[in-house]
Amino acid sequence: MAYESAAQKTILVMENQKPTSNRRKFLTNAAKIAGVGAAGFIYIKGCDSEPSEVEPGPGNTHAFLTNPYLLTLEPEKVYVRWISNLKSYSWVEFGESENLVHKTHAVTNGLVNANTRIHEIELSDLKPGTTYYYRAASKQIIQFQPYNVVYGETIYSKVFQFKTMDEQAKEVSWLILNDIHDVRESYEHLIGLNKNEPYDHVFLNGDMYDDLENEMQVIDLMLKPCAEIFAAQKPMIFVRGNHDIRGQYAREMLSYFSFPKGPYFTYQHGPVFVIVLDTGEDKEDAAAVYAGLVDSEGFRKKQAMWLETVFQSDAYKKAPFKVVKMHIPTHYTTGSIGELHCRELFTPLFNQYKVDLVISGHTHVYGVHPPVKGKHNYPIIIGGGPAPGTRTLMKIKANSQQLHVQMLDDAGKEVGSYTVT
Repeated sequence: MAYESAAQKTILVMENQKPTSNRRKFLTNAAKIAGVGAAGFIYIKGCDSEPSEVEPGPGNTHAFLTNPYLLTLEPEKVYVRWISNLKSYSWVEFGESENLVHKTHAVTNGLVNANTRIHEIELSDLKPGTTYYYRAASKQIIQFQPYNVVYGETIYSKVFQFKTMDEQAKEVSWLILNDIHDVRESYEHLIGLNKNEPYDHVFLNGDMYDDLENEMQVIDLMLKPCAEIFAAQKPMIFVRGNHDIRGQYAREMLSYFSFPKGPYFTYQHGPVFVIVLDTGEDKEDAAAVYAGLVDSEGFRKKQAMWLETVFQSDAYKKAPFKVVKMHIPTHYTTGSIGELHCRELFTPLFNQYKVDLVISGHTHVYGVHPPVKGKHNYPIIIGGGPAPGTRTLMKIKANSQQLHVQMLDDAGKEVGSYTVT
């Protein structure tokens, strides 16, 4: 059913509205929360730094700049990521108990990954629906010569635990955040609204950043808070929003995440088949602000072609529930060129292949929109924005009989819900 807030109804962004100028310039510098990291660095907008060159943190003291953070799409695999302040050789120790009997490192083309600060270790051949314990380790490399490698201090994370995904699980649950826009404290506040209810993973539905300037922003305004609050033990799954692909550091940002299936993908979570689309920019590619460096139109067309194969797959056809998650919704936007292109490409496919639900963000106006015959034959749920009073947390629970979405505002009040049976 549609949400109950009359106040929200009066401020719905209708499809026939003309695009407002500079709609995205909503955050003032005062509203951005830089946050000082435990390693002693601070995000300063405008700083430029390359991942291979920067050594933030406490000088020569070896330290983690983030806790480990988990990413996964498969029941047999988990990717463990973390960042150290000094170049290192790294590995993960893990097991089904706190006795960490296994050790693994990353190998690429016959060479063990080393002399890097950005670490990714794949744990494979895991058992579905099983709890594992692990810790991350990094050994500093002081000197790396062809025949002389000099090691320094080895540092270890705490021991954390996680549970692998299970495609056969009878009941599943997860949380969704969107449009954080660099407001670091929103992660803790919104995840806290879930209280002690169980959940399997957290989906980040785009525009977690404002625009990307440097590594400090990538770490301190998303990775660090997520790793501290949930991602060391609950995997996070991330799709980019239009703001996440802006700025001089947007291309380097991909180095800090695991995209084992690419930037758009599918995964099976119990009875739910999930399709994730990267909707690109909301303006036309030729807009002067993009300086000829954007091809979102071609990128979306490629995804539409890919969708045809997904919808023909047995996994899609057999799943009790089919859910699409995409940052820009197909409807209820201001009608800019990129938004209309999403509608033109994806709505006919969603209607034809009968998706059960589309979950989006982008508009900063939360709402639950039931199906409209001849327009969108599927419900659309849109999360809120970054400002206090507009922020939302979505909670999804599903079993073989029903899928239920509950949306809370940042005061913890339910402002929308929808059930698919």
